[in-house]
Amino acid sequence: MKQLIKTIEDLRWLMGHTGGFRGGYVTDVQVSKRRLLDEASGREVPAGTTVTVVIRYRIREMACVAKLTMTSVTDFSMFEQEGADCSTLGVIQAELTDGKFRFWFDPQGELYVVCEEVQLEEVAAPSLEILSLEQVPQWIFQSTMSDWPTVTWILAELDLAGVPCVWRTIVSSPGQHSTIQWEGELIPASVQGATDVRGIHCMLYGPHEGSGFGMVLRVRGMQDRRTGQVLSLLADLIVQRFSGQCLVGNTIIPGEEWQHWKSMGRLRGGDES
Repeated sequence: MKQLIKTIEDLRWLMGHTGGFRGGYVTDVQVSKRRLLDEASGREVPAGTTVTVVIRYRIREMACVAKLTMTSVTDFSMFEQEGADCSTLGVIQAELTDGKFRFWFDPQGELYVVCEEVQLEEVAAPSLEILSLEQVPQWIFQSTMSDWPTVTWILAELDLAGVPCVWRTIVSSPGQHSTIQWEGELIPASVQGATDVRGIHCMLYGPHEGSGFGMVLRVRGMQDRRTGQVLSLLADLIVQRFSGQCLVGNTIIPGEEWQHWKSMGRLRGGDES
């Protein structure tokens, strides 16, 4: 999901959509300053400041990672006392006054930003508390496209790629999240029937708002060469067929940049959901 926040109505939507990030926590804060060369003076002059804040939070039984990119920043402060954790959020406060947004990310004002425009990027998935007990490789994809991958399509594509797999359906539980469409496990055909087989947990779900779909790929247990190959290959196949955003850890990656990002060797491990 991508949403530009420019008006008071947009701000109200943001606070309603996220629930004010209640109970979330800030994982990353980045500040970038642009400078341009003034040809008349031959000096570099400031050309704008951007602050990016990444927040993990939960709402309506969905685990969410949101990236707020705040541009044309005119005031920014971040203060953390030694020994204190100021990343935990209660409910953020925000207002729009005289064409400027003001965000207080905590009551004490340790993280405060004034800016002219905000862009929200977000990836959300049903919570996976049981699997999150282990730090394992995980990949999440979210798209606004109306069609989505089917199990038949996945098995056919993996077979064509020379990595045939067997599908093991996971039976729905009474407490399963209402957005989940199907769930199962991919087992490489080469190890089918072996003891202590590790597979790829796959889950496809609908959005909690709007249209589209999301998909979670997650290694069960410790990753080995075969399961790592299946996860990487299936991620490639999905971004080639569908437009959307990927999430690895706390990093949101445009689908078209996935191959470059992966080539840098960053798919190393998981993060909690």
